[in-house]
Amino acid sequence: MKKIDAHLHLAKVIAGYCARGESRAAGDGLIAWANGDVYPLLPKGYGDREFLAETALEIMKRNEVEKAVLMEGSLYGFQNRYYEELLKAYPDTFAPACSVDPFMRGHMDTFQRFFDEAGFHVAKFEVSTGGGLMGANDPFVLDGPRFSEIAKAVNDHKGVLVLDLGDPDMDSHQTMAVMRLADKNPDLKLVCCHLLAPHEAYHRVWRAELEILNMPNVYFDISSVPKITEPGEGGHYPYHTAAAWVREAIEICGTDKFMWGTDAPYAATQDSYEHLAEYLTEDHGFTKEELQKLYYDNAQHVYF
Repeated sequence: MKKIDAHLHLAKVIAGYCARGESRAAGDGLIAWANGDVYPLLPKGYGDREFLAETALEIMKRNEVEKAVLMEGSLYGFQNRYYEELLKAYPDTFAPACSVDPFMRGHMDTFQRFFDEAGFHVAKFEVSTGGGLMGANDPFVLDGPRFSEIAKAVNDHKGVLVLDLGDPDMDSHQTMAVMRLADKNPDLKLVCCHLLAPHEAYHRVWRAELEILNMPNVYFDISSVPKITEPGEGGHYPYHTAAAWVREAIEICGTDKFMWGTDAPYAATQDSYEHLAEYLTEDHGFTKEELQKLYYDNAQHVYF
């Protein structure tokens, strides 16, 4: 079955920044943070200090992944320059996202250049308290003046705005603000990452949030759901718990709202890309039509 990976990270230079301080590649696939944390970021075979398009394309080909959406993320640091190169080199294969620091002076000038001159149509912000903007800065309201200006700019370009809200107990997990952003910007496609990070302790809240965000221009990727719901080295393939969360989400919002993705390379340090690519096709009760939408059609509509 052909696929679109709706949440993939590439990194030419690893230089992240979040609550742990700055990150740098430490060799052998490891990432080192200023606070002393060191852990695997790149699985064996992905790269020693970087994960490049050429390597990703080989992995994608082995797994019938035809296209990928390239996400920004605080683990890796801004990849805008590299993604701009890939946008030109692989326009039919990659849909790269751009990003800026909204606390940077003149950030809107940079952001407008990405859309008006560089050709981006996707923007991604990791706002999470755990590893994103609200960990490196004081919490802020997502539909306040600062971020509303960003959403309006993406809306004016009829683009896609992707948000990683973090876990349900974080200040960044602002689903009501996301609802208001989507309502104010009807030409904006808004994607929430990781199926809103489902946790059993917040099950009822999670269901209510899906119902709140069941709007015409709001979508969800299901990347890292196996890692979030069934953590542990080696994974728990074929991820029955993760598949059950996806099935429940479909019952609430319908199949058209969800897009498969891996969140590789970091998610692939728990289990192989192959397992992350195939688990939904195991005996979880999804129909052929549902799998076609989850793996390909929805991401094609949203991003390509």
